[in-house]
Amino acid sequence: MTAARRAPVLVVGGGPVGLTAANLLVARGVPVVLVERNAATSDEAKAISLDDESLRALQPGGLAQRVLDIVVPGTGTRYYDRRGRPLFHARGPRPYRLGHPFKNQFAQPELEKILLDELKSHPLADVRFATELRTVQERADGSGVTAGLAATGSEPGTELLDASWLLACDGARSSVRELCGIGMTGTSHQQVWLVADLTGDRHDERYGMHRGTPDRPTVIVPGRGGRCRYEFLLHPGEGEKGTTPGFETLRRLVAPYRTLDEDQVERCTAYTFNAVVADRWRRGHVLLLGDAAHMMPPFAGQGLNSGIRDAANLVWKVEQVWRGTAASLLDTYEAERRPHATAVVNYSERLGEVVMTTSRARALVRDLTVRALLRVPAGRDYLTEMRFRPVARHRAGLVVGDHPLTGTLLPQPLVLVPPSLRPRPLDDVLGESYALLGVDVTEADWARFDTGHWPDSALDVRRVDVLLGDRLPSAGGRRTAVADADRGLEEALGAARNRFVLVKPDRYIAAVMGPDDIPAVAAVLRRGLRAADGEDLPD
Repeated sequence: MTAARRAPVLVVGGGPVGLTAANLLVARGVPVVLVERNAATSDEAKAISLDDESLRALQPGGLAQRVLDIVVPGTGTRYYDRRGRPLFHARGPRPYRLGHPFKNQFAQPELEKILLDELKSHPLADVRFATELRTVQERADGSGVTAGLAATGSEPGTELLDASWLLACDGARSSVRELCGIGMTGTSHQQVWLVADLTGDRHDERYGMHRGTPDRPTVIVPGRGGRCRYEFLLHPGEGEKGTTPGFETLRRLVAPYRTLDEDQVERCTAYTFNAVVADRWRRGHVLLLGDAAHMMPPFAGQGLNSGIRDAANLVWKVEQVWRGTAASLLDTYEAERRPHATAVVNYSERLGEVVMTTSRARALVRDLTVRALLRVPAGRDYLTEMRFRPVARHRAGLVVGDHPLTGTLLPQPLVLVPPSLRPRPLDDVLGESYALLGVDVTEADWARFDTGHWPDSALDVRRVDVLLGDRLPSAGGRRTAVADADRGLEEALGAARNRFVLVKPDRYIAAVMGPDDIPAVAAVLRRGLRAADGEDLPD
């Protein structure tokens, strides 16, 4: 047993969620130790879909631009009826509403390589593969945890590491969750599916295909360079969970879509899936993210994306607590993320029951209902814009007030910024801290902010004037000014005209307030954040 070293944050798990969390932390100046029990990143393409919110989370530091080099900028999902005929194409809301393509296919090994290379290049990152967590214990002084680490498969001889915070990103079989005694609640499904990643494929569609034929529900997701993901519901006797079905079985299943040689199979396995959520996401200084906190059926493509949402919500809070500016901020993590993650788990489960049903009667009702909805504009928009998906909205945590925009995710339109007036993504203007947007407000309104006891020192707020309509922003003022470049700003903030909008670093809106509301909102924020010594933040 060696003497304990110290680190601000220990990330356990070197998959996409752990690598994302670690990259976002070091980009904020927080030193990180990342440990992964395996000797290298995964060589299997497990997750295959990144949505626009995940790419936005990777935008700081240019990570999103690197990831875009390996994805297919997708156009959503096309659903087919019980006879294999197209039903509708779900493209999501307005294209590039969050500044990135709506749904993007990728190969997980390529994503992990980009994230790992970026992390290893950062001086604040200590990356250790072939290293596993053996023990974790809260320190007696309440300042963090002591983790016991050892080379994977080695005999006892544990290195101790004192960390202020431990982020458990170690997946469905999380050793951290087990060591902390945290259970999971939900359903384990018994249907066996075959998943195969193949090369040499001729599919060139930029969308996933869900074929709802009751005798053989099938998912097809084309990727880059001739790669393609196939998933088939297996019949009894065709395969068991955790096994590799025979090549002849796979060739028979893909025969309606392509020919296949054995050397074109990158991965083939049979699996079942779970719909479960951890009973708690935090124990002391340990926090659960990704599959360690929630697991869901694959039909909505939201497993990895939900984990990246966890990281985006959590890392800036860890940074601020570590710096001593907001001691209670981590209390908002589970309050903000659990409701949406649970809703997505349930939605993924229901989607599978409807789209991938084996009941001919249910498939008939599904198809007739969808075709009826498509006949009316409201129904067509409901389906094609995927309004049936759970919408993320923070109703608890760091949110104040009941304005319709409060707790929602701020879109990322293109904006004009003086003096160049070249269109820029909004997040590039807002920076990585809080942002206070004055939406068509006056100088007198801003002056009232300065006397409203606003906790600027704790929130590190960037102030931005937002001009709606076809107006020209002026250069050289006291604040950054932006104007609408693509009508997206009007769509996003028109409901907050003549008000102030406080945007959190994860781009969710904490409050929408008029000038008269400023002191009350500031008081709630001061009580909610708290300084490191437990006292209210100064006025």
